[in-house]
Amino acid sequence: MATLPSWQDGKFGGKIRAALWLEMEVGEGNIFTKAQLRQAFPDVAQIDRRLRDLRDHGWRIDTSRDDPALKQEEQRYVSKGAEVWIPGQSKIAKHKNSLTATQRIKVWQEDNFLCRTCGIGMGESYGDGIELSKLNVARRNVLMPDGTVEVQMVTECKRCGNGSGERQVDLGEVLSTVQALAPLERKVFAGWIEADRRTLSPLEKLWGVFRTLPSESREAVKQAVNGESN
Repeated sequence: MATLPSWQDGKFGGKIRAALWLEMEVGEGNIFTKAQLRQAFPDVAQIDRRLRDLRDHGWRIDTSRDDPALKQEEQRYVSKGAEVWIPGQSKIAKHKNSLTATQRIKVWQEDNFLCRTCGIGMGESYGDGIELSKLNVARRNVLMPDGTVEVQMVTECKRCGNGSGERQVDLGEVLSTVQALAPLERKVFAGWIEADRRTLSPLEKLWGVFRTLPSESREAVKQAVNGESN
């Protein structure tokens, strides 16, 4: 494992030094405060902004907006992105961290204002009487068929986003699975895509009800099924 340059080396800019500080002093998964950051870099103007710039290079640094478990003055270093201290690496950013209101609404519209993880709509109740859903825009690492990784935006509700960690989907594997579907399966799947929802068949609905039955009732259904098949 290569030795990292010192985060205290003044020949590096604030963004690079902040990245090295996270790696060497904080560590992935750990919490730090704004005060600790500023104390470490008293000589760097706008060090908070330099830290935020790392998100443009795939670094995940959560605030209390992303993780309600954090206090307002706390941030969590979740995961490392591009190794910006290596020449050329700082130029690989493919997305911007801050979305405009127009960009955010565009993502929501493309996702039909639904959380793509749990399917809840904007402002809908979770059914527990505690809160209504709030939609955010999350980043998803997508492993492309050519082996490259792209950061793409997706709608996710606040609950699903909390503690979800780093997620990656293998698009090549998904496409291969689609290609392997039988014609009837592909037709059914195409219908789900068109409706943007999965429509359960009567048999699937029956199975859902069966799973909730008490043991004695499940046994009665089992006997009825066996009796019909004999």
